[in-house]
Amino acid sequence: MSVKVIEINDSNIRVGDETGIVFQSPGFALVTEDKLEVGEFAERQSRIQPTNSFSKYWYELNLEPISHSSKVRHHADLAYAQLMHLAEAADIDQDVIFSVPGNFSKDQLAILLGLARQTNFSPIGFVNSALADSIQATHKKQSLHVDIQLHQVVITTIVINEAYFKVENVLQLPGVGMQNFMNLIMQVATDLFIDQCRFNPQHDAISEQDLYNALLSWLSNHEEGTTVQLELQSSDTVHLAKLPWENLTAVLDRYYRKINEQLSALTVGLEVQLILSECLSRLPGFLRTIPSDLQYEVASVYQGARACIDHQKLIASKDGEITLIEKLKKSELGIDELVPKNEVQQSELASHLLFGNEAIKLRRVVIRNMPGKSEARESSQEINLAMEGLPEHLGTIDNTGSGIYFNSTNDHAILNHRSISKGIHSLQLGDHIRFEESGDEIRLIKVRNG
Repeated sequence: MSVKVIEINDSNIRVGDETGIVFQSPGFALVTEDKLEVGEFAERQSRIQPTNSFSKYWYELNLEPISHSSKVRHHADLAYAQLMHLAEAADIDQDVIFSVPGNFSKDQLAILLGLARQTNFSPIGFVNSALADSIQATHKKQSLHVDIQLHQVVITTIVINEAYFKVENVLQLPGVGMQNFMNLIMQVATDLFIDQCRFNPQHDAISEQDLYNALLSWLSNHEEGTTVQLELQSSDTVHLAKLPWENLTAVLDRYYRKINEQLSALTVGLEVQLILSECLSRLPGFLRTIPSDLQYEVASVYQGARACIDHQKLIASKDGEITLIEKLKKSELGIDELVPKNEVQQSELASHLLFGNEAIKLRRVVIRNMPGKSEARESSQEINLAMEGLPEHLGTIDNTGSGIYFNSTNDHAILNHRSISKGIHSLQLGDHIRFEESGDEIRLIKVRNG
């Protein structure tokens, strides 16, 4: 039975195996009198029931009593509930490697191990998530891995010396996590609704949640530089507001400056490569704020899990005593020499998607479904299948520079004649995707210059 990987980042906890990311769940919990819910459902209720909602139980994983809930004792109870949810939703009953952020203390790692050992799966190893992410992305002797969680950014220094590929330092930047960005975007959008519609969506918990959910969906699928168009309904009235891209990014810049100031301080006088998590790179306009003298690579959402699977023998405990892996021998990884990024072989990567008679440049391509509107497209980076019986949003295909990945938002996709589940799936040149056996095909091709 193959190993699975659980990546602990509360902005989106992911489960991966050799096929890709098979399930993901944000670190939210909702505790009411009759039930405990975690993940996406809990997040989409967090503004409606704020006193029953929790989002810091991974960030502050501990055994301290929770005074405002009679159904859970401490944050560890909520973390355990989410592990059980992952096990059920992703069908985990085998060996598991945990990829954990460098900010976890020894006590928190011990709590996580204790919780995992009470589930139906078997934890066999812990590895620093920045280390795993960086194995295939590093092209310099020193790298800064930058990831974003719900309530902070974590910057991990990775170095390669004569013998080891290792974590050297971990720095936390609280106050610039995904929830901080969401709160800021919520306030900008609220001001625009008040100005353009004389409607305050945060005056009512339900409309506030509707705004949060709309912005969350937009962040997952937005195209750089486009105006945000938001629609909210209150009673019998539909309110429409437009948020210009420049207005949004101008407000977010203050948080971006805090991150970039720290990066500049850590890289002054050094030849350093940045490795950015995809979640961070997708923040509106963030990449354009990175200092021009810094080279960066975006780690795909599957990159860390793939590395854990490829190197599981180096990560798994040899004697049952599980400790956090924060360094690996270069000789065991097969790292002999660092290859500059511009020399990495890219010849077999697809460059375009072929759909019908059109080749679409492979950057970030959104796959939509709008029956009866076969020609309807919001941009050239969009495919419209126009098929009855399918959801409106079917997923995205991203070229990350280090690989191509399909994020399927449901269980309707058929990859190379095989049905696949919701989640992240690695793609190769020649792969093809359909959403019905007789439906139109999306094929990965390479267009050669000249």
